[in-house]
Amino acid sequence: MSTIGMEELQISPSDSHPGKDQQAAGVGILLQIMMLVLSFILGHVLRRYKFYYLPEASASLLIGLIVGGLANISDTETSIRAWFNFHEEFFFLFLLPPIIFESGFSLSPKPFFSNFGAIVTFAILGTFIASIVTGFLVYVGGLVYLMYRLPFVECLMFGALISATDPVTVLSIFQELGTDMNLYALVFGESVLNDAMAISLYRTMSLVKSHASSGSNFFMLILRFLETFVGSMSAGVGVGFTSALLFKYAGLDIDNLQNLECCLFVLFPYFSYMLAEGLGLSGIVSILFTGIVMKHYTYSNLSENSQRFVSAFFHLISSLAETFVFIYMGFDIAMEQHSWSHVGFIFFSILFIGVARAANVFSCAYLVNLVRPAHRHIPLKHQKALWYSGLRGAMAFALALQSIHDLPEGHGQTIFTATTAIVVLTVLLIGGSTGTMLEALQVVGDGHDGSMREFQSFEGNNGYIAPSYDDDDTSGNRLKMKLKEFHRSAASFTALDRNYLTPFFTSQNGDEEDHGKKDLHIVID
Repeated sequence: MSTIGMEELQISPSDSHPGKDQQAAGVGILLQIMMLVLSFILGHVLRRYKFYYLPEASASLLIGLIVGGLANISDTETSIRAWFNFHEEFFFLFLLPPIIFESGFSLSPKPFFSNFGAIVTFAILGTFIASIVTGFLVYVGGLVYLMYRLPFVECLMFGALISATDPVTVLSIFQELGTDMNLYALVFGESVLNDAMAISLYRTMSLVKSHASSGSNFFMLILRFLETFVGSMSAGVGVGFTSALLFKYAGLDIDNLQNLECCLFVLFPYFSYMLAEGLGLSGIVSILFTGIVMKHYTYSNLSENSQRFVSAFFHLISSLAETFVFIYMGFDIAMEQHSWSHVGFIFFSILFIGVARAANVFSCAYLVNLVRPAHRHIPLKHQKALWYSGLRGAMAFALALQSIHDLPEGHGQTIFTATTAIVVLTVLLIGGSTGTMLEALQVVGDGHDGSMREFQSFEGNNGYIAPSYDDDDTSGNRLKMKLKEFHRSAASFTALDRNYLTPFFTSQNGDEEDHGKKDLHIVID
């Protein structure tokens, strides 16, 4: 991770007038607070009057763009810029961790785990497909002089960073309009794992570029990615399990120790993040799985008051960070120097990511439907909604800003400008038209009958649907059989969780254990 941004932050206000520096800092912080207040108030008004053409994230981005534009033409640009510039280090170390942890911590287990196989397929395999397709198309576009030409590895880096989706805008409208819960779970789950996947891919390709750029390093790229992703996931799960054992046996759930209990719970996510970063892994992947594990195991070991506090605390911090990111991003877009000379790169990049997103969604949906029984297939209208929901946001913007430091001057600046245009276009235009898209696809409130029956089926199974399979498989369809065998492992994991993991890592009473055994019996049957 580059340190240029932090060095600028430290040395930029170092002139001979400390009083003016303090005044500029005060004005910058005051400006940030005013924009946050305005964003929350405007977001509340938009929700109250159900004005879906300007979602909250879009409104925050617009506020940042407007204020940044005014600051850019005023005399205060230089002084304020030092205190309100988008530093990717600040984003990755302070703003992103609470957002990612809250995403994992707040996952609704029932729809998420019933669609877990599909979510993992879209997030990992789909993001990899989208990255490769985007990078390849951008590289070919440069060869045939459609757009600015970049080396192949740099094209893959661009494909990785632009494949990070940020459907905050879409999901808020999904909730308001009441879309099918399985569609919501797919979009939400993909976005949670997608960010971690995109970061791992980008850093892996950046590492490959820094060592060598020959085509023989493709195997090393795959190996390095698997090492980073699996290692980060293991670190996050390990920290989560450690926290569960600590809170189970430390006896902190008494009145005079609740403050200590809450403090320790809040520190564990950052411990997971910094542990992974210190080991050269991905802190985002680590903190995501820490959130999932801590919610499933550690959370039940807390006292009731501590449970209420940590839930409210992480929701508050995540909301503040999320809103601030869009303001921060809009402000910086208005004040950054952009390279608009390569308009063709921007135009064709927008087309190529649409093609790559389609390759991601429709190919992965085909594989998922091979596994699932007919009544659980992902319908075509849901696939179209998934394709449309691939907005680009703060993650792509931060990685693009980092690419300015990682790539040669002209290349990084071109990628950053194209990413900026894509982020603004998708958040403002596509985000604002989401409500119309949902109505056109007829997914608003769709599938309530089937969804409610399905909800009842996994309500009793605590979030896991017992897989059912057709018996008319042909002997030649080996791929389908292998995929079904993989899907059957969900029941095995449920049994492992119910029989061993939950009793070992959580405090249970007899009734809960009996209830868990009944759930397990339903799943296995």
